[in-house]
Amino acid sequence: MTRKVNFFRYVVANLAIGAIVVGLLVFTLSGNTVSASSTDSPIYKGESKTKISLMVNVYWGTEFLDEMLDVFESNEVTTTFFVGGMWVADNDVMLKKIYEKGHEIGNHGYFHKDHKKLGAERNAEEINVTHRLVKSIIGVDMKLFAPPSGSFGKTTLQQAERLGYTTIMWSKDTIDWRDHDTEKIYNRATKNLQGGDLILMHPTQNTVEALPRIIQYAKENNLQVSKVSDVLCVDDKIEA
Repeated sequence: MTRKVNFFRYVVANLAIGAIVVGLLVFTLSGNTVSASSTDSPIYKGESKTKISLMVNVYWGTEFLDEMLDVFESNEVTTTFFVGGMWVADNDVMLKKIYEKGHEIGNHGYFHKDHKKLGAERNAEEINVTHRLVKSIIGVDMKLFAPPSGSFGKTTLQQAERLGYTTIMWSKDTIDWRDHDTEKIYNRATKNLQGGDLILMHPTQNTVEALPRIIQYAKENNLQVSKVSDVLCVDDKIEA
């Protein structure tokens, strides 16, 4: 019962905050002080030549997260989990656990909407309500936004940027939500793997089974599995 009450409070409070922010956005958009968005497209691949990321989108699959976290920990790996607001509202303890184990937390919208079909207000609300909810639980201001189903439009990119976000897509897709096949997931993640790759996956049993081999393959090819924010950056120059 307590969790349901907290869920209600989170949603009501953050929807109110979202409405205020959206109102400010609408006001700004109606004026002459807004410049064109500098974001013409999302990021599909990072600049690093030595790092990759196994980015995990989470709206479901909670039952596989503990095992997934154990695999990452045993291999001394941290990565990025893009969390949906609806999931967070009912899984605050798991969100804290993911964060406390050193993983980066990204924004995956609230209701898993098709952002390409949403107007400016709804795009902003989906991102901002999730932002406020996550911050209320772990105190983090997220900076990376992965649109649900990879659906976005120019308005999505503009609103994400106005809210301080970089929009992230992927260079490799395991399609693990559809194909429950460990070998396919492994092959899709590792084929022609190179620095800067952002590999999309979800918490599924077959993904968990493939993870150790994927991580081992990366290591054998001198690639470090890391957070998305680290993969986006150019590698530090190594002095001779």
